[in-house]
Amino acid sequence: MRMVDLIEKKRDGGELTAEEIAFVISGYTNGEIPDYQMSAFSMAVFFNGMTDQEQATLTMAMVDSGDRINLSKIEGIKVDKHSTGGVGDTTTLVLAPLVASVGVPVAKMSGRGLGHTGGTLDKLESIEGFHIELTEEQFIQQVNELKVAVIGQSGNLTPADKKLYSLRDVTATVNSIPLIASSIMSKKIAAGADAIVLDVKTGEGAFMKTKEDARKLAEAMVSIGNSVGRRTMAIISDMSQPLGFAIGNALEVKEAIDTLKGQGPEDLTELCLTLGSQMVVVGGKANNLEEAREMLKEAISSGKALSVFKQFVSAQGGNPEVADNADLLPKAKYIVEFLSENEGYVESLEADEIGTAAMLLGAGRATKDSEIDLAVGIVLKKKIGESVAKGEPLAEIHSNREDVDEVIARLQKYIKVSAQKIEAPPLIGELIM
Repeated sequence: MRMVDLIEKKRDGGELTAEEIAFVISGYTNGEIPDYQMSAFSMAVFFNGMTDQEQATLTMAMVDSGDRINLSKIEGIKVDKHSTGGVGDTTTLVLAPLVASVGVPVAKMSGRGLGHTGGTLDKLESIEGFHIELTEEQFIQQVNELKVAVIGQSGNLTPADKKLYSLRDVTATVNSIPLIASSIMSKKIAAGADAIVLDVKTGEGAFMKTKEDARKLAEAMVSIGNSVGRRTMAIISDMSQPLGFAIGNALEVKEAIDTLKGQGPEDLTELCLTLGSQMVVVGGKANNLEEAREMLKEAISSGKALSVFKQFVSAQGGNPEVADNADLLPKAKYIVEFLSENEGYVESLEADEIGTAAMLLGAGRATKDSEIDLAVGIVLKKKIGESVAKGEPLAEIHSNREDVDEVIARLQKYIKVSAQKIEAPPLIGELIM
């Protein structure tokens, strides 16, 4: 078998066999296939796509390129959730304890984030004492006892994906649905999930800018998951404006706690109930989405979800009192109000750019070596469609430096107020199963 023949076959629209795909992935991972040939192959996939069977086979070949996490000692159906990214995306902080509180085990391995704010691990480390390192035995025991644990990724998971992603990044082949779908799903499967729920974002603050592309990606990932024996569901959700109000690590932890108390932003609460309902159904604890939603709402109103959050934080060394006293979270020295220059209605809140403003304050990483300031960020006071008076706050800037002129300039450019009433974009789009 020769790589040049497989490049030619895919270039001409042919369908690769399982053996051929395995040859490509194993050869590239171990260095037998050079970057220039893999670049040509990736471009052929970019232009000609892959069949459902090819996508599933590619995914499992990447899974088999490295370690797999064995979660078989954890009782029940282990459900994982993945979001394709966004600004103010606090859902894991809410969903992990919420879903666990109704009996679905959430054995979550998360990473740190580049970009606007830190990843889930960074946010959790806003809680004093919280540690993300557990032994395998501790991890399994905690999930069996509390139904939830969140740790850093370990092991040599999907090395083929890591290598291929770096190549795609410099060869203009990142935006390939089959390659994105197999990249995401290979990591979820290698991490030991029995069932997977996907939140595919669309809009200006999302990787997939159009609903059509978001739908294609969601359908591809659901097809892969179901075809390899993982019950998989997805929704398409809006990211034309930040989710919730808070953008920044400690600020998002506070907002997640408020949501678990039933006092969170309407959009964040709705998204968590929607995704959580899917997790409960694929986890086998409810017969349908309506029943699952009622279970989750009851867990919030009864205080059970918040209680599980406290137990989870305590089990991983954190101070559970943060759930009742937000002042225990890191706080910025300065809070600067960003005021509206006009009366009217909020027309747009460009999620990407507002996220970048938060990163400029130190809330996120520009490079993997950047240090995060857990206290800083932006808290929105208005969302799209809401009325605003001249001089009324549109946002608060939480900063550890006095000079925030650069941040204010960015907010002035990307938060727009119109004289005309604007309809807020719908948060939840399609359900893909």
